[in-house]
Amino acid sequence: MAPAPSSTYSAITLNINGEKYTLPVDHRTTLLDALREQLDLTGTKKGCDQGQCGACTVLLDGRRAVSCLQLAVAAEGRAITTIEGVADGERLHPVQQAFLDLDGYQCGYCTPGQICSALGVIEEHAAGWPSAVTADVRPEAGAPPLTAEEIRERMSGNLCRCGAYVSIVQAVARAAEEAQVAESQGAESDMAEPQVAEAEAAEAGIGAKGAAA
Repeated sequence: MAPAPSSTYSAITLNINGEKYTLPVDHRTTLLDALREQLDLTGTKKGCDQGQCGACTVLLDGRRAVSCLQLAVAAEGRAITTIEGVADGERLHPVQQAFLDLDGYQCGYCTPGQICSALGVIEEHAAGWPSAVTADVRPEAGAPPLTAEEIRERMSGNLCRCGAYVSIVQAVARAAEEAQVAESQGAESDMAEPQVAEAEAAEAGIGAKGAAA
């Protein structure tokens, strides 16, 4: 068989988990195959290879994508997050920890995609995005309660052949609750900082304006 013409190949640079990788790819190569076969990032799993099971889910610019349907050349210039980039060194992400604590996996094959999808779900919900089961979809209604029904609908693109769905829903709910608590504590801290500075300045007898100067 004659080799493919060189015009079907390009050297691309992918930004994956904060690092840049330059590699030659056939224009028909999917992001999934580039990750697994060329970059040895095998945490992203190949399941159906048709966009139906969610095992290959990654984040593109923070949004969920099934990498088996995403061309590698089309991902150039975008921030790609795979399961290898979720943890902070040896410290697990709260979503990973919740899956571990609540047995949100059995064989583990679908787990990387489930976790990446859960990260997207939590961000989408925090941004107020409705789902197919959201009763009030008006923008002014804000984010709906993240009930088990909401989680099941939002995670429905990720299949688990072991049937660990009950624990997966519980893990997503716990991680989402922890994210909300962390966000509220961060907001309270941001509000408290100017007040603390003003109090310290007043105690020093220089006034807030003097302290700011």
